[in-house]
Amino acid sequence: MAREASIKRTTKETDISIKLEIDGKGTSQINTGIGFFDHMLEGFSKHGFFDLETSVYGDLVVDCHHTIEDTGIVLGEAIKKAIGDKKGIRRYGSCILPMDETLVLCAIDLSGRPYLVFDAEFTTDRVGYMDTEMVKEFFYAISYSAGMNLHIKVLSGTNNHHIIEGMFKAFARALDEATSIDERITGILSTKGSL
Repeated sequence: MAREASIKRTTKETDISIKLEIDGKGTSQINTGIGFFDHMLEGFSKHGFFDLETSVYGDLVVDCHHTIEDTGIVLGEAIKKAIGDKKGIRRYGSCILPMDETLVLCAIDLSGRPYLVFDAEFTTDRVGYMDTEMVKEFFYAISYSAGMNLHIKVLSGTNNHHIIEGMFKAFARALDEATSIDERITGILSTKGSL
């Protein structure tokens, strides 16, 4: 069975549709209205081998906050739905990703218990039309709507573009590992028998 999900969420602030296929080839059609954010989601799709389609209309006349946060909520819901009962998945994934002067660590546990640890500092308020403070909000939204324990730590780096891009790519690779099927696992990878 294909591990995929289509989620639509409409509020007074945003209208978002996301289609995600976990076992994809890394193809994407992204349109959020925020160029740098599109670039980050394309990197997430490509480096995690996730097929991703997004259609996002947000109140960008206000700022980018609702658009980015709500996209995180919907993407997290899509991840949760696509992996389903979690039978056979590796559950844990991690990546230490280099990008020029930047080195980013990302670790994931698809435990069903949401938690975000985010250790990063930015030296600019924006990259393109994306507020840097929204990076944490995006990953917070994903972690809580997907029910994942997510750690992101910048080990080194000075270029804000590289730091953010490193985060999205490291997250993609860690999530690809955590969602991958391991034939040695029968049922759920937990001593409790459920996640």
